[in-house]
Amino acid sequence: MALALRKEKILSAVVETYIRTGEPIGSKTLLEETELGVSSATVRNELKSLDEEGYLHQPHTSAGRVPTRQGYRYYIDNLMKPAILPERLRENIERGIRAGAGAPESILSRAAMVLSQLAHAAAAATTPSSDEARVHRIRFVSTGRHTAMAVLVTSNGMVKSRLFRCDFVVTPQLLTMFDKAVNEAFAGVKLTDVTQGFLQTAASGMGELTLFISDALVAIYDAAQSALEVNVIVAGQTNLLFSDSYDFEAARSVMRFLSDTKGVSGLLNNSRTHMIYLGGESRIPELRGSAVVTARYEIGGENAGAVAVIAPLRIDYKTIMSEVIYAAGCVSRAIGELL
Repeated sequence: MALALRKEKILSAVVETYIRTGEPIGSKTLLEETELGVSSATVRNELKSLDEEGYLHQPHTSAGRVPTRQGYRYYIDNLMKPAILPERLRENIERGIRAGAGAPESILSRAAMVLSQLAHAAAAATTPSSDEARVHRIRFVSTGRHTAMAVLVTSNGMVKSRLFRCDFVVTPQLLTMFDKAVNEAFAGVKLTDVTQGFLQTAASGMGELTLFISDALVAIYDAAQSALEVNVIVAGQTNLLFSDSYDFEAARSVMRFLSDTKGVSGLLNNSRTHMIYLGGESRIPELRGSAVVTARYEIGGENAGAVAVIAPLRIDYKTIMSEVIYAAGCVSRAIGELL
């Protein structure tokens, strides 16, 4: 239900002032912060009404009000205007993320680190989902007389490698033969179709090379299985321990959740293009006192993964939301150019 215009102005002022100061907001402060053109008594009545409706909370009888989760949600959905990031900040975010442009996972690691530093909170990034990914290229690199490395590059930018050992001497000519035969058999194949049965079928079509290539095929299979896993990169967890808005146990609880790869990837990869979870909205008990600000990044025009900031409820939502969205765009561009 929409609030009256005056209540919206008061709620917005309470939220933004509380985010900035961390102190309960009273009628006197509100009159100084806003141009409502009404009496202090009118403001007190509106504050009381917003309290009764669940948007504000009064910690103590004589104290001012602070936003509730419902108050934050109304502010985010109806009143918040995204921050316009300064050009220099955008350049710093882009430069920080591109410092890891050697591989997609490095790019995502840099994105998480940059966001954690900007928000003074924890940040996370998920590697691209591989459900629809395909084999883009396979390379072989000699690492010794009897050892080599299979390097798998997928269509969604993941690079996975596995060492394998041979009973024979690995020569450049032999690896060239491996390269040609394997890419003819694997190029364009979905990762989910790289099964042991597929390997047997592929090997049977390689003639005499089958006698030499079995260990290489096993390495490719292991690399494909690894590429199918969605990984989570987390940065800035220790920032939570120094937040005024968390006690030690609450911070530890959030940190425990961030160590759960499956839980974090499930939360972030189920989000929309960009969104904010407040407290229990995430359905994660460890996050009941936290906010999660997420944005999806794309590869080839398709949603691939997500970046996020995990922080206490009292944060600068409009700035952090803009930073997360911009960082997601930088990730999309960096991985796209890499591919």
